[in-house]
Amino acid sequence: MAEAKTRSARRMRGRTAYEAGLAAEDQVSAHYRRSGHELAASRWRGRGGEIDLVMRRGDELVFVEVKKAGSLHDAAFRLTARQLRRLYDAASEFLSGQPLGLLTPLRFDLALVGGAGEIEIVENVMLT
Repeated sequence: MAEAKTRSARRMRGRTAYEAGLAAEDQVSAHYRRSGHELAASRWRGRGGEIDLVMRRGDELVFVEVKKAGSLHDAAFRLTARQLRRLYDAASEFLSGQPLGLLTPLRFDLALVGGAGEIEIVENVMLT
């Protein structure tokens, strides 16, 4: 019985984290839209991995990895080298469907979301 309660609690925490992640992505998307970007894709999944947000302004694409934690500092440390590699691989795949392909102007941003909803954007987190 205790094991079933533990599994149930774990599922609930996972669901809560999933919902918090979706809310953070919505906040970040709205932040970019206020600065003139449009949403090109959300939670885009390719063979290489998933891209949280793809924003577009003119010809430029911005691939955004969103990290949420209790503080912006803690959120920053949630990005791993493995995740950066997956983001790069997924972005390369996404670009294959664009008119300019790999010649598309782009950048990779890290969007940090703190527990109080504050947002900090780290532009060009990965130089191409």
